[in-house]
Amino acid sequence: MIFADLSEITGRTYPARRLTQNLVGGSSPIQAKSFSMGCVTLQPHGGQVPWHNQEQEEIYLVLEGEGEMCLGTEKAEIRAGQAVYIPSRVFHQLTNTGPKVMRMIYCYGPAGDVAHWRQELDGTLPRAGSEAPPLPPGAHPQLVNKPKA
Repeated sequence: MIFADLSEITGRTYPARRLTQNLVGGSSPIQAKSFSMGCVTLQPHGGQVPWHNQEQEEIYLVLEGEGEMCLGTEKAEIRAGQAVYIPSRVFHQLTNTGPKVMRMIYCYGPAGDVAHWRQELDGTLPRAGSEAPPLPPGAHPQLVNKPKA
């Protein structure tokens, strides 16, 4: 039996103020062909999974906190206990709007890395409204700052 234990997974911190811990795929001891899965912790007041898209379809399940979910041209509030489906190739963004951490589980398939992780670390995310479609009206801005050296 193979276990992945969040208390033992260091994960990676990203410039948009989030920690991503892979539960299935990446450096996790659990590998699957059909899907990847992990836990994301967004810091209070603006921690974010920035505006991006990918080939895989995906689900976000919010475990703690509250935030703003942007999907294509739509913007909505999201809170603990809610899940949202993200179709393949549709731009999306999740922002923690609350005073406490927001935790969520993501699951996407098929398995594999997604480009936005490397793009964010390199400071090369496509920018909303110029290199990518614009965010929905009134959405929190996309965090695209290059990491500090």
